[in-house]
Amino acid sequence: MKKINWYPPVILGLLALLVLTFGALVVSRSTQEQQITTLENTGQQTFEWKLVTTWPKNFPGLGSAPERFAKKIDEMSNGRLKIKVYGAGELVPAMGVFGAVSDGAAQVGHGAAYYWKGKIPAAQFFTAVPFGLNAQEMNGWLHYGGGLQLWEELYAPFNLIPMAGGSTGVQMAGWFNREINSVADLQGLKMRIPGLGGDVLNRAGGTAVTIPGGELYTALQTGVIDATEWVGPYNDLAFGFHQIAKYYYYPGWHEPGSILEIIINKTAFEKLPKDLQAIVRTAARDANQDMLDEYTARNNRALKELVEQHGVELRKLPDDVIAHLKTINDQIMQETAAKDPQFNRVYKAFKEFESQVIPYHRISEEAYYETRDRETGI
Repeated sequence: MKKINWYPPVILGLLALLVLTFGALVVSRSTQEQQITTLENTGQQTFEWKLVTTWPKNFPGLGSAPERFAKKIDEMSNGRLKIKVYGAGELVPAMGVFGAVSDGAAQVGHGAAYYWKGKIPAAQFFTAVPFGLNAQEMNGWLHYGGGLQLWEELYAPFNLIPMAGGSTGVQMAGWFNREINSVADLQGLKMRIPGLGGDVLNRAGGTAVTIPGGELYTALQTGVIDATEWVGPYNDLAFGFHQIAKYYYYPGWHEPGSILEIIINKTAFEKLPKDLQAIVRTAARDANQDMLDEYTARNNRALKELVEQHGVELRKLPDDVIAHLKTINDQIMQETAAKDPQFNRVYKAFKEFESQVIPYHRISEEAYYETRDRETGI
């Protein structure tokens, strides 16, 4: 029997397989290149925006939120929308953010709505209301209680679109270089405290001033002010207020759930394609929740360090002082609502939501806290 030599056919077969595989790869690569070329030829634009803030650049919590916002947008858009972040004073002054974004000098801003009370008194509702909603409740009101729609209506005449851009949670009452033992101690107190809380202090006999965060240390150190509220332990430790102030008071009656804002120039926003608009809104919601998570985690450790390592004297404001401030706040809210239709409309909506959420939270959140405290003994 004649022996068959299988080697030539096998070799030929392998060569044919290699040719087919190479051909498939060439076709595949050609298709990918064609897809990329097609994508480039669809006219998809890239956008470059400027973001200005009222905070020092990269300041913990407040300053890191706009950085996260910009980074998330870059990642989700695959680089189609890039945002450069400027800290307070780098491009515009800290209190110039609203005007810069409204005019289009920058496309985005990060700050707090109560800074613009001179332009829109009702804007203060969208940062914090003394003795009002906490962070969880504020987010509920904004996103599921009609609050955001009211906010958008207020900002529309200024060519701005507002979005919640972070929350600090309940703040501290602040740092004081004099003791507060009674209502009388509020007389003549010069304190950095913005928004509605500042109006309350003024009527209580003090003097409220608004100073950007970057100037607070020097103002308190030199006696320009007697006291300052800023945020809470996480930020206050970073600013070093414990080095120049004697007393650290709580609770933060003036800002029980402070919301920060992202404001966007409406003209610039409407130039974005729909998918990028959705990415911007999604990134804002992410930044909003992430900031609250960060403060919830960081404040605990910072307070422990302030008290145990730096010897900070932690004090609770007297009950009669709190009661007095609440009475004044109620008067101011009602008086302002009576003379300002915009303020009145938002006030009614805010109080309506508050009337629904507080009763439930009494039997849910508050009841649980009481149970937990009783059982754990912490």
